[in-house]
Amino acid sequence: MGVETIFTGGQLILPDHSLSGSLVVSAGRISAIDPGRNGSAGAIDLGGDLLIPGVVDLHTDNLERQVQPRATARWPSRSAMIAHDAQCAAAGVTTVFDSFCVGDLGFQEERSRTFVEGVADLDHLAGADLLKSDHLLHLRCELPAADMEPLFLPYAAHPRLALVSLMDHSPGVGQWNDLEQFRALLRRDGLTEAEIETKLVQHQEGRLRWRDRNRALVLERMRGRAIALASHDDRTAEEVAENAADGIGIAEFPVSMEAAEAARQHSILTIAGAPNLVRGGSHSGNVAAADLLRAGLVDAFASDYVPASLLEAAILATDVAGISLAQAVALVTDRPARMAGLTDRGRLEIGLSADLVRVRLHDGTPIIRGVWRRGERVA
Repeated sequence: MGVETIFTGGQLILPDHSLSGSLVVSAGRISAIDPGRNGSAGAIDLGGDLLIPGVVDLHTDNLERQVQPRATARWPSRSAMIAHDAQCAAAGVTTVFDSFCVGDLGFQEERSRTFVEGVADLDHLAGADLLKSDHLLHLRCELPAADMEPLFLPYAAHPRLALVSLMDHSPGVGQWNDLEQFRALLRRDGLTEAEIETKLVQHQEGRLRWRDRNRALVLERMRGRAIALASHDDRTAEEVAENAADGIGIAEFPVSMEAAEAARQHSILTIAGAPNLVRGGSHSGNVAAADLLRAGLVDAFASDYVPASLLEAAILATDVAGISLAQAVALVTDRPARMAGLTDRGRLEIGLSADLVRVRLHDGTPIIRGVWRRGERVA
């Protein structure tokens, strides 16, 4: 049978309940789940800790924070990818959707460079089996950007591509619906009132020229492929209806209750930001994840910009929404895996990949004490 790894003496968080029992890993997969203790001499004694599936993060911008740790300091790209990977693994995230912005609206310098270099680093490091977590590609297509098409096309058939989201960060829609809030942001960047108004006109003209064309291009390239499609920062029911008509099945970070409710009516699955829940609200004044959770409008969490937020959000969800621990853990494991069509992970179930996280709750805070991917310890 080969080498086995046995976990015993813990609380196994199964798809629909918790079990005080033991779990056996063989050849990188879960081979047995049994109640009670396992008396094997080499078994890992969990000491009452939780054993949960590896966390699946559908959207993380964390790499950008490693590439640009200070406003004027750019870190070497490959070193940044290694640091990003280590942080994800330490947070219990065994499947990472690296979320690269495709198209430049002028919000962050050198974001396109981060994208191109980041994918190259991902290919190199993953190809050499040097990454702790399993990394997949999430292309965040900025529809109003003039350079979206030439950036997108070389990666539209990338073998790691598993999720594509359609974004529109133009002032006046979505996250930046409040134009005065957008003006205030530009004032903080030192722009004069005349420069702000010029930039607003440029954004609006760019949206009229590129948004529909780029949207049609992305949808055409993804048609018929087993790649998940998401919208981003939906605000209105009309936006959600357009997405539903175009076959988009995921609403990523809806910014209003109206959009989240419309998504549910159209059978579109909703991703909420874990930092929104952990912080107690949106950092940009949008709908609170806690309110969406209480309304039953959250199908999964994503870390957005803090990998460690996912497990903490899951634990908080048990109190905020009164759901079971198994249901809460599924919001960061099974649910996101299913959204992306990953059927081999996300649950403690015989035959699935042995992506595992050992967790101890200390005063309600989850402390990660061990992480395994395909049965091999990575953190």
